[in-house]
Amino acid sequence: MRLLWVGTNPGGGGTETHMITLSQALVGIGAEVHAVVHPQGRIAAALLGTGVVLHPGQFRNSADPGGVRAVQSALRHTRPDWVVGSFSKEYWPLALLSRAQGVPLALFRHMDLRLRPSTRWLLSRWPLRLFAISAYLRGRLIAQGLSEGRVEVLPNPLHLADFQRDTVARAERRQALGLRKGDFLVGFVGAWHRGKGVFILADAIDAAHAQDARVQGLWIGGGAHETELRARLADRPWQHVMGWQERVTPWYSVMDALALPSIEPDTFGRVCLEAQACATPVLGAAMGGIPESFADGATGLLLPPGDSDAWCAALLRLARDPTLRQQLAAAGPAHADRFDAGAIARDFLAALGR
Repeated sequence: MRLLWVGTNPGGGGTETHMITLSQALVGIGAEVHAVVHPQGRIAAALLGTGVVLHPGQFRNSADPGGVRAVQSALRHTRPDWVVGSFSKEYWPLALLSRAQGVPLALFRHMDLRLRPSTRWLLSRWPLRLFAISAYLRGRLIAQGLSEGRVEVLPNPLHLADFQRDTVARAERRQALGLRKGDFLVGFVGAWHRGKGVFILADAIDAAHAQDARVQGLWIGGGAHETELRARLADRPWQHVMGWQERVTPWYSVMDALALPSIEPDTFGRVCLEAQACATPVLGAAMGGIPESFADGATGLLLPPGDSDAWCAALLRLARDPTLRQQLAAAGPAHADRFDAGAIARDFLAALGR
């Protein structure tokens, strides 16, 4: 099957990561994948040399003539079996261009945002296939007026080979942080903004540390409330503030648990999945699509969002029960296998073939 995937956003968020991971996996199982991408963007840099054929292009907005011309050129040269899109600003131009060329269209939905009337009409009425990355997001789209038969779920893929337990990094980096044997390190990875529950987690770590000095925090990321969070964590030597890291993967092995304490809905908990693949237990908020990313009681613990006392109790429980931590850690990689990018790529092609 020959696919033309259009995703010209230059950034490096979850939608971009999904496109990078799944397009590479599709090539890995024998599909021919072409991609119209921003020439200086993260997607282009990540896909260079992977077997995905890159075509430069950019949509500054849905009516950008330069983006339209780039897709038209790619359509003429590739003659794909399907056009695939991931970003909402590109939905309408892809719908019109694919119809003009007589090529079927598949769209992915990643964000839990209120649909504009024109987008709702397109996703409800246009002849296309629509894939949500979680059952939670599918439910949200149905709640906004899309029919149940209109929205399919294709889980968020993970390239498992990129996420493995790294015992060397664990030993070296824990020593560099000044951790002692028996210390319990809980980590946060991602955007530092209030909706992610970072201040709730900071309070819980401080409260747990006051009861058990072995409990410490690790902060990787940055974002809208970075200045406020850094000020909140200052002068607390048990709070290790690392900021953005070029390679996050080794840090999952440094942690004794990963926390995703969101107080606003995430459509999925990708960092939870990545941590489990590295045999690191997770603590996730019962919010949005986060519960779909791990197995409560088997690979992690599901906790009430916004309840700092409950998070503090969970940290102390894991810190004081190494047997439970080992059980949760051991089950993580097998759970992550369910999201193997190769298997999800095969499911995607099978769905398009139906």
